[in-house]
Amino acid sequence: MGETVLYYNPGNAPKPAVMKSVLVRMGVRIKNIREEQLGETIGSLLGIEKKEKTEGAASAGPLEEQMLVLYRFSGNRLDQLLYGLRKAGVPKIELKAVVTEQNSQWTMYELYEELKKEREAFAKGND
Repeated sequence: MGETVLYYNPGNAPKPAVMKSVLVRMGVRIKNIREEQLGETIGSLLGIEKKEKTEGAASAGPLEEQMLVLYRFSGNRLDQLLYGLRKAGVPKIELKAVVTEQNSQWTMYELYEELKKEREAFAKGND
């Protein structure tokens, strides 16, 4: 499997079709994540681990923000993606992560919560 993006859209995200068209032009595989998949690990959603589900995570309800999880992107390709999204006028997606050995074991919901904490900590550090 090549470059892949796990994409969660709570339904209110602006320009998701434009964002997806940038990914398609780059030859990136897109996997849309549904609310009922939020309790599955990143690795299982990507098909790189056996399917696991953590009870309770999905029952927390839908996520409030869109999220991108990037798999198998080199630094250069990541830069190209971010540039392409900006150039196409796609509003900034705040919650983004690159798949690591550690976070591949987390559920989408757990990664979402961690990204929100990191954003809050970063914002406090820049005050």
